[in-house]
Amino acid sequence: MLLCRYLLLRGAVMTSKFFSRSKSVFSNDEHSKARSTVLPTLSKKDLGNLVPKRGSRFAPVVGSWLLKTAGWHTVGDIPNISQAVVLALPHTSNIDGVYAIPALFSLDVKINIMGKHTLFKVPVLAQLLRWIGIIPIDRGNKGSVLQTSIDRFKSGEPLFLGLSPEGTRKYTETWKTGFYYLALSANVPILPVALDYKAKEVRFLSPVYPTGDIETDLPKVYAQYRGVVPRHPERLSQPLQDVNDLGGSES
Repeated sequence: MLLCRYLLLRGAVMTSKFFSRSKSVFSNDEHSKARSTVLPTLSKKDLGNLVPKRGSRFAPVVGSWLLKTAGWHTVGDIPNISQAVVLALPHTSNIDGVYAIPALFSLDVKINIMGKHTLFKVPVLAQLLRWIGIIPIDRGNKGSVLQTSIDRFKSGEPLFLGLSPEGTRKYTETWKTGFYYLALSANVPILPVALDYKAKEVRFLSPVYPTGDIETDLPKVYAQYRGVVPRHPERLSQPLQDVNDLGGSES
């Protein structure tokens, strides 16, 4: 655990240096105007008792400091539930994690993501990966990945499982729909989360409960990303371009 704290602190120092060098394409005035006037500020104290938490006293302090240094905010609401499929969108850059991870740390919320099982063969690395929240899966067997995820939810353990349905940081015409059928099969809600670079906000949006009618349910997810500006707007996926009435795509 001491190793995890050291690496977190080391990463925080490197991240703060990145923030100091990073230049936004938007002015401070544009950031202020773009900020949500509807969604409330979200902090650690707003989370209910059922929401999966990291239980760390160190990570929230570091995460909050990094967000403040970067000028970013967390807004919206996380319902008091113990399980959900969490969508991280739009994902157009590796830099997205630089803002998303401090936001999660600041809230002390635990969102698991999937990683290659081979990474866990090294004990020290495996300890770090589990602390971060990475679940080992065998990507070579796609059917087992879905079933393993369903079984984790069915076990009743608190689990927020983070997925990126775009499946790429580049433009794509469609989303992968595995997240939807996972949520449907596990009987858990879909919780959309947005990274808005213009507003400098990580937004926790309204949950969508899958009914089995994907043609009706997906537009409810898409609609919540109206007005959200990614780091690279030209890479925005087609469903989000459509909801924002945008024309072209990246060639």
